[in-house]
Amino acid sequence: MPELDFKVTGVEPAARGIVPLLHFHLEITNAPATELIQAVILQAQIQIQSAHRSYDDDEREKLVDLFGTLDRWGQTLRNRLWAHANATVRPFAEKTETVLPVQCTYDLNLTATKYFYALKEGAVPLLFLFSGTAFYASTDGRLQVQQIPWEKECSYPMGVQVWQELMERHYPNSAWVSLRRDVFEKLYAYKRNQGLPTWEQTIEMLLNKYESVDGR
Repeated sequence: MPELDFKVTGVEPAARGIVPLLHFHLEITNAPATELIQAVILQAQIQIQSAHRSYDDDEREKLVDLFGTLDRWGQTLRNRLWAHANATVRPFAEKTETVLPVQCTYDLNLTATKYFYALKEGAVPLLFLFSGTAFYASTDGRLQVQQIPWEKECSYPMGVQVWQELMERHYPNSAWVSLRRDVFEKLYAYKRNQGLPTWEQTIEMLLNKYESVDGR
């Protein structure tokens, strides 16, 4: 009966991709080493362990939108779900490596994107929770099936610059925000009525009006 263990050994942006994609390199070991694993259908839930790192003043200010004011962080600074990922693992005995692809987004309405965007440097503490199905050959050669137990997990500190470089590659010198349709229609009407050619000029005009009223 297989005893699988998992370890993330690295991460890099996908060399090619229509959407932003990170490739986590995953090492899988099995005991006993002589046992043949025919295949693994692997699922992973990836969580951000936000309490496992420190934050400077600029980062804290941006994270208010996510965790609230600093006096509430004792209750709100907890693990947050980032993503679910899947991989199919080829046959192996004792040890193998595979890639766990994770699709990313620049949607700042999402919790994980808000968190990554707020960080300037350092590592993002990640927790990988594994599940799935392992197919293996018994001593008499018959195919056996075993579920991967829920307690299989590992941690990995991902440098935030990996995510930053990925976003810069797909959205150079830009960011985007998803709006509710009725809000967008109002903004679009304002842009047309003011005769503004770009969305940047539209937002800048609104901000300038706000700053003049606010006295800044």
